[in-house]
Amino acid sequence: MSDEMRVFDRIAVRRHRDRAATTVGAVADVLGEVADRLLDRLDDIKRDFSVALDVGGRGVVAPLLAARGMRVVSCDLSPAMAGLQPGGVAADEEFLPFAPGSFDLVVANLSLHWVNDLPGALIQLRRALKPDGLFLASIPALGTLAELRTALTEAEAALTGGAAPRVSPFPDLPDCAGLLQRAGFALPVADLDEIGLMYADRFALLRDLRAAGETNAVRLRDRRTPPRDLFPMALAGLPTDGGRVRATLRLAMLTAWAPAPSQPRPVARGSATVSLADVLRG
Repeated sequence: MSDEMRVFDRIAVRRHRDRAATTVGAVADVLGEVADRLLDRLDDIKRDFSVALDVGGRGVVAPLLAARGMRVVSCDLSPAMAGLQPGGVAADEEFLPFAPGSFDLVVANLSLHWVNDLPGALIQLRRALKPDGLFLASIPALGTLAELRTALTEAEAALTGGAAPRVSPFPDLPDCAGLLQRAGFALPVADLDEIGLMYADRFALLRDLRAAGETNAVRLRDRRTPPRDLFPMALAGLPTDGGRVRATLRLAMLTAWAPAPSQPRPVARGSATVSLADVLRG
């Protein structure tokens, strides 16, 4: 991949997650809430999964899968974060080390939004699944942290006359569904879920992002020390509700399957024997 196509600094992503391995417990409730919403989809599927891959679950997803009776392999770009789970594997999502057909379930909870080659990573995850294996993922979608993005942009423009990227770009929901199809998944579904976080302490939002390893890793970020007044000014500009500031997580919840001959397939175009007009008239 050329430098022009690399949106994220993967070395910075790893370092942020290494640092966050000692603090991620502070945001376990938020990570767990998203994981619970994602894994609720398993309750609607009438089959058992025995071997699961947890991609970047930050110590939250693996215990939930194990509680459902699965054998779980956890991996993370960060060796320190991977070490939160016994037998955790340090692995780059863009260069996965797993053999084809190793798992019947792959779960990526809030872990794929720092990947440069997301289509390539999805293809590798699909190949790691057995035929008719299930892929579940949550990805922050367009609109996530919109309040913080706007406040930082306006504050920096007022202070310096310009603004650097300080919040990661996020995909739109239709883009996520298209990526699943592009990666060769069958029966892809992309739903939108939203979580609103309320903070009495405005700076707690920034502390939580740091604790989760979610600080800025955009490759073209401004690496200079930001203006001293930037963050206080931006946080003061956040909208309030009952004296609390709101941070919005808009989540693309993705469900898809590794292709298998047993799966339902659309009938061939033009093969219908009944006219839609006749049905509507009836």
